Amino acid sequence: MSILVNKNTNVLVQGITGKEGSFHATKCLEYGTKIVAGVTPFKGGSRFNNSVPVYNTIDEAKKTHRIDATMVFVPAGFAASGIIEAIEAEIPLIVCITEGIPVMDMLNVKAALNSSNSIMIGPNCPGVITADECKIGIMPGFIHKKGKIGVLSRSGTLTYEAVDQLTKAGLGETTCIGIGGDPIIGTPFIPLLKMFEDDPETSAVVMIGEIGGTAEEEASEFIKKNMKKPVIGFIAGKTAPEGKRMGHAGAIISGGKGTASDKLKTLEKNGVYIADNPSVIGDTAKKALKLS
Repeated sequence: MSILVNKNTNVLVQGITGKEGSFHATKCLEYGTKIVAGVTPFKGGSRFNNSVPVYNTIDEAKKTHRIDATMVFVPAGFAASGIIEAIEAEIPLIVCITEGIPVMDMLNVKAALNSSNSIMIGPNCPGVITADECKIGIMPGFIHKKGKIGVLSRSGTLTYEAVDQLTKAGLGETTCIGIGGDPIIGTPFIPLLKMFEDDPETSAVVMIGEIGGTAEEEASEFIKKNMKKPVIGFIAGKTAPEGKRMGHAGAIISGGKGTASDKLKTLEKNGVYIADNPSVIGDTAKKALKLS
């Protein structure tokens, strides 16, 4: 089992002929992802990689293909329009990799999402991967191995570090999701934690947070009340000074809120197993599962 995607997921790529889109679409195909179509305006009728048909619009693609998910590589200035096109086309899962989408644009996207049945991951994220089945995003596929740990993260590179440790520890992963580091994202931790709790093959969840906002604290309240599976938590940004943005647009401490120490205290109070630094995520997962 898995959440969001599996080997049968039919994937569309928006921006498939661009530099980033074409590179990562190729890597996803090599991983085994079922990319059935691409969309680039004015490129309709061509083929990507001599095999994937390219259309001008999502509606055109839907006339020929069943689309379960779309991977968005549209440039930041046009990405919101691309996402809204996917929402209006009723694509069930939208994975937006694009970085730098203006906040005002994301407010419009969020409003459209709230009145739809689509799930969106991102923007500014590495994507979603179900180990050995389907990769929608930019993560290095070779470090993933089918197993029993779900991974949720606001950070891209720390996701890879956690996955590498889980694989080397012999635990492996079910599905790994980078939710994105921007202030406004499609799907926060809680709905995805619920999916992992309901997934019979996921035995535990690694949740990687960052300074800024209150998403991790809210997630820990949900974990305390609703989850029987162990959750391993790590918060990046312990040494970040207040008021200074660190990397991600959402990683900023303001008004005395959003510090790593406050987040860690709340997570620990609510029963989350704390990894004190990134190098012990795998070991902490084994301890949480009482394997060491």
